[in-house]
Amino acid sequence: MKIALLTDGIYPHVMGGMQKHSYYLARYFAKQKIHVELYHYIPKDKANTHSPFSAEELEYIREVLIEYPKAYKFPGHYLFERFQYSKKVLKQLINNDLPDFIYCKGFASWALLKSRNHFNINVPICVNFHGYEMFQRAPDLKTGFKLQILKQPVLYNMRKADFLFSYGGKISEIIKSKGFNNKIIQLPTGISQDWTENNTAIMHSTCIKFCFVGRAERRKGIEELNQVFSKINSQKALEFHFIGPIPLKMRLDDPRIIYHGPIYDQKKIKTILNESDVLVCPSYSEGMPNVILEGMASQCAIIATDVGAISEMVDNHNGWLIEGDLLIGLEEAIIEALKVDSNKLIEMKRKSLSRVKKSFTWEEVIKTTISKIQECIS
Repeated sequence: MKIALLTDGIYPHVMGGMQKHSYYLARYFAKQKIHVELYHYIPKDKANTHSPFSAEELEYIREVLIEYPKAYKFPGHYLFERFQYSKKVLKQLINNDLPDFIYCKGFASWALLKSRNHFNINVPICVNFHGYEMFQRAPDLKTGFKLQILKQPVLYNMRKADFLFSYGGKISEIIKSKGFNNKIIQLPTGISQDWTENNTAIMHSTCIKFCFVGRAERRKGIEELNQVFSKINSQKALEFHFIGPIPLKMRLDDPRIIYHGPIYDQKKIKTILNESDVLVCPSYSEGMPNVILEGMASQCAIIATDVGAISEMVDNHNGWLIEGDLLIGLEEAIIEALKVDSNKLIEMKRKSLSRVKKSFTWEEVIKTTISKIQECIS
């Protein structure tokens, strides 16, 4: 079987949850001896970096590099660039032998879906828009307006695709609400098994350690997290660790907070998570965040908003799901985490790890993915 994987970049050349998911897909397809044509681009400042794949994996992966379109600045430039990029992907695709299945990330297949009949491309095409954030709650009017212009192009791609990947939870509800129930292929994301190895449940009896990992993007809820943390006066000692490019203007002057800045070394991130007790993900919209799986694999209890497919990973056995008002729910969850009995918190931390091992390692996820794709082909 040969799969064409159309992406807008892969980790570590391009940072982001979608890009990391694309990297692991290609890698684990190859480990299962599935041939992959990987369409992606490498930013100019990463042009001399080595391939992230091993020699054995590259026996099954053929990288097709796409030049990213020249950037323009005008209203809607993002969509214009994405469509131009998809045209470059299509141009390369039609010059190669057709695969058995085409797996598309985001808008990477836009031109392909528009022109598939013209080029007589009759193999199954499945699109993965991950979080469908444009159909989720926006944190403010400015962000909502930016997302509004994405709705019609996304719906167009959804209509033209044969299948739509979903992480489950509220992602499947969104797809169903748009009338595409019969196109859904529900699959979780995954995490590499090495994240789950050599982890021991650490409980800091004198200090509860919280951690946030992510960008300073408005929908990530950092402003709300800052508001809540400023109000917390706990009898129990606590620390809060931020991993990510948090600008100075968003940083609190508080000795309990450690700002690590962006960290690109996965081992360093794993070390910090292993020493943490609670991962906090107060986003307004998400798909199925890798960072939550990384936190769970590092034996963290989880505080997260009930958006996207987060409910597939988190419940009251391993954390706190925030529903309704984010500020109120976030404050209540952090206070509960500070008050919970240490034995109970250790049990929640262990539950996170066992859940990842059972349902969310790439070694298992890829087998289910291949099985679903074979069903689509047949």
